[in-house]
Amino acid sequence: MAAMPPSTAGAAPGGSNPLAIGTLRSSAARDPRAAIKDAAKQFEALFMQQLMKSMRDATVSSGMLENSGTKLGTEMLDTQFAAQMTGMPRGLSDVIARQLERQMGGAVANAATKEASAVPSLPQRLAPASADSASSAPSGSKQSEFVRMHENAARAAELQTGIPATFMVAQAAHESGWGRREIKNADGSTSHNLFGIKAGAGWNGKVATITTTEYVNGAPQKVTAKFRAYGSYEESFADYARMLKDSPRYSGVVARVAGAGADAASAQTFAKGLQRAGYATDPAYADKLARVINTTLRMQRAAA
Repeated sequence: MAAMPPSTAGAAPGGSNPLAIGTLRSSAARDPRAAIKDAAKQFEALFMQQLMKSMRDATVSSGMLENSGTKLGTEMLDTQFAAQMTGMPRGLSDVIARQLERQMGGAVANAATKEASAVPSLPQRLAPASADSASSAPSGSKQSEFVRMHENAARAAELQTGIPATFMVAQAAHESGWGRREIKNADGSTSHNLFGIKAGAGWNGKVATITTTEYVNGAPQKVTAKFRAYGSYEESFADYARMLKDSPRYSGVVARVAGAGADAASAQTFAKGLQRAGYATDPAYADKLARVINTTLRMQRAAA
C-alpha cells in the first residue's frame, strides 16, 4: 500500500502538521485571503475529527473483535469521513474564514481593496502598446494620492456640468491607469490628457500621437491615433467638461446624472450612458468604469 501524502485534514486533533503550517506561512505572505481559507479548512477538519471521536466514545461498545488494529482502522476511517465533510459550501469553514477575516482586518482589508479595485488595463482604444499587459491596480495610498491631486479640478468641472466630481476623477483614473499610463508626447513628457480625448478636425491645439487599440466589430485592432495635449491637468478636466456639456452626443448622459448624487446607481447610469454614446469602443467599458467609480466612492467614504 502506497504511503499517503501529507494532509491537513488528516492532522491529529490537538496536534499539528509541520508541513501544513509551513505552507500556510508561505501562503499568508503571498495571499492573506487564501491563507485564511486554508486555515479555516484545517480548523474545520480538526473539529470534525474531534466530533467523530466524541461520537465513537459515546457509542456503547460490544468489545468483540476489538484490538489495536481495529481501533487504528476506525480512527483512519473517521479521519477520511472528516476530510469528506470539510470544505463544503456554506459550511463551518466559511463561517470560520469570515470570522478570521474580521479579526485580521489589516492585511486582509488591504488584499481585499486591491482585489475589489483592480483596474483593468487602460481602455483598449487608448492603451499604448507598451502598457497592454499592465493590469494591476496601484496601492491604496497611490489611489488616494491621485484623487487628492485632481479633486479641485474635478469640482470645477462639476460646476460646469453637474456631473459628480467623484465620477470624473474615477474616469480619469480608469483612462490613465491611476496616472501610471498617461498618454505621452513624442519627447516622453505627459500630454496631461487624462480622459483619452482624441484630436479631431476641430482641435487646434497640440497633439500626442500614439499606437493604441480599437475594437472593430468586437475585435481588437492596433491603430495609430492622435490625442489632444494640454498644458496642465486642470485644462484636461476643463476640456472634458466642455465636451460633455456642449456635445449633443453626451448631453443625455449629463442630464441623467447631473444633481442625482454620487452613488452606485447613478455611477452605473453614467458609465452605461457614456458607452452608449460611443465614448469608448471597448465593449466592457461601462462595467470597468463603474467598478472604478465605486472604488473611488468607497475610498472617499472611508476618508470622511
